[in-house]
Amino acid sequence: MDSPMCLVKNTDGELCVEPEAIDYLMGLKQKVVVVAVVGLYRTGKSYLMNKLAQRKRGFALGATIQSKTKGIWMWCVPHPEKTDHTLVLLDTEGLGDVEKGDSKNDAWIFSLAILLSSTLVYNSRGTINNDAVEKLQYVNELTEMIKVKSSTDNEEEGEGTQFMQFFPNFVWTVRDFTLQLEINDREITPDQYLENSLQLKKGTGKKINDYNLPRECIRNFFPSRKCFVFPSPTTPDNMKRLDSMDEAELSESFREVADTFCRFIFQESRTKTVIGGHTLTGEMLGHLVTTYVDTIAKGNVPCLENAVLAMAKIENQAAVDEGLAVYQKGMEDVKVLFPVDINQLSENHLRSETQATQAFMKRSFKDENGEFLKALVGAISNHSADLFKQNKDASEKKCKALLENLSAPMDQEMKEGRYATPGGYELYCNHHDNIVAQYRAEPNKGVRAEEVLEQFLKGKSAESNSILQADKKLTENEKKIQAEKKKTAELEQEKAASKEQQAEMERKIENMGRGQEKYLKEMEEKMEKERKQQQQEFNRTLDHRMQEQKDLLEKGHKEKAELMRQEIEEIKKKNQLERDANTQNQKALLNDCKRQAEKHKRKMHALMGKRNNRSHVCEPLCTLL
Repeated sequence: MDSPMCLVKNTDGELCVEPEAIDYLMGLKQKVVVVAVVGLYRTGKSYLMNKLAQRKRGFALGATIQSKTKGIWMWCVPHPEKTDHTLVLLDTEGLGDVEKGDSKNDAWIFSLAILLSSTLVYNSRGTINNDAVEKLQYVNELTEMIKVKSSTDNEEEGEGTQFMQFFPNFVWTVRDFTLQLEINDREITPDQYLENSLQLKKGTGKKINDYNLPRECIRNFFPSRKCFVFPSPTTPDNMKRLDSMDEAELSESFREVADTFCRFIFQESRTKTVIGGHTLTGEMLGHLVTTYVDTIAKGNVPCLENAVLAMAKIENQAAVDEGLAVYQKGMEDVKVLFPVDINQLSENHLRSETQATQAFMKRSFKDENGEFLKALVGAISNHSADLFKQNKDASEKKCKALLENLSAPMDQEMKEGRYATPGGYELYCNHHDNIVAQYRAEPNKGVRAEEVLEQFLKGKSAESNSILQADKKLTENEKKIQAEKKKTAELEQEKAASKEQQAEMERKIENMGRGQEKYLKEMEEKMEKERKQQQQEFNRTLDHRMQEQKDLLEKGHKEKAELMRQEIEEIKKKNQLERDANTQNQKALLNDCKRQAEKHKRKMHALMGKRNNRSHVCEPLCTLL
């Protein structure tokens, strides 16, 4: 993307997505790292985004007191350090714009920045004082602006932890910082400066509660926090031409902090994930943006669970389509060779089926009842059935054409009456047997070779019998012997055709069994991977929570620390219950799939058994003859 484009348009307080930007995201198949910047208007947010894009110009900087950025603008650039990743930069409309005068609109912009990003940069000017913290008022409103789950038994229980599991990393950038980083004559780091500013006051009462509330929200919702303090980049007179100044013209200390900031973002910003630990591509991010903005436009509260489920439905259907396309492409090579024998077709089928399943598993997520995997299995089954039929049809066509060509001279002899003479039956049999021998010697006839030959021989039966009965050279006893031989040959051919069909059926059953084993194995591996992702996500959140409790203890907030300890224990119990429930659901799904597979397998065996019983009737007759 050469320059930024508007992603979310804000017109008179109404938010809507820009189709062009969504189309761009839909075509982005790489994983994404999303960095959003928020903060008061005219604090230099756009400059930071241009710096991260490693471009001098891009996002509009502006040189007046008017806010230049409206809504949310997006710039997608190759990630400088993560291979096969795209860095998505989101520059948001300045909060607190006096010309807008709509705090509710600001809150939605802030909420969208949180929902969409993996790292949130909060940009402010001057110092981190009480006023700066209170201007981050939108954090206090997040529980009203965003829902984690569509319904819970107790919406308040574990709310902070639920938010922590999806909230982005938090980076506070303080611009035009002029103070010394010291506390009690001791030099401190910018991170320590931030943590000190977020310390809670001891005691109770409205004043203390009002002071602690925004700090508690920041600490609870943003467990991973980082701070950078930027000196002024240049003199006040030069600020209006900041976007046209060379880097060398900016102060050295400012350049050093800016470079450190960029390195941190490039190295520490995570790939964007949703609840469950599933990583997002640009296409999936596009679905999320559309879902969230449409929800807000309808006056509803965005719900992460609903948005992820809606996205999963779209993505899983795309995974089905992609898996089927992989299967179809994999079968193209063998399709052009039709007719082929059953083994060659089966091996290609199994290989393509495995590749299709792997493609589906790689893209799909939260297919909790196996609905979409079943859809893929059904689609592949239908397509493979059609291919097997095409192969049979091609075999039948080739075999019929071959027999027609081989029997043409014999048919001509028949028309000319050459077999209607004494000894004509022997001549007829020699020509007939020669046709069968040449037919059998022809390679690559496919899966209906014996069946088509059986039909051909049956078609010639009346003709053969007529010539036999008319041959005056043969005695009646010889005619009976020849008729018995002919009947035996027909039964043997019928048996060969039945054996051919049985072999095809057996191979199909084998294919089904091997395919089902692979499906179940892939499902189990996918479920185990998702379980690990969810647990890693929970453990990371829990570690932050326990560190927060430790900090409270060290700062003397024993009552708050004890409440947090109790909360942590409840969170652990709840997580264990959810894990047990998920495990049971997954086991039930796998068992159901196994039962369905076994049922299908028994049905196929029953069909084959009926076919075998019909073919076995021929054996005693052949033995008697």
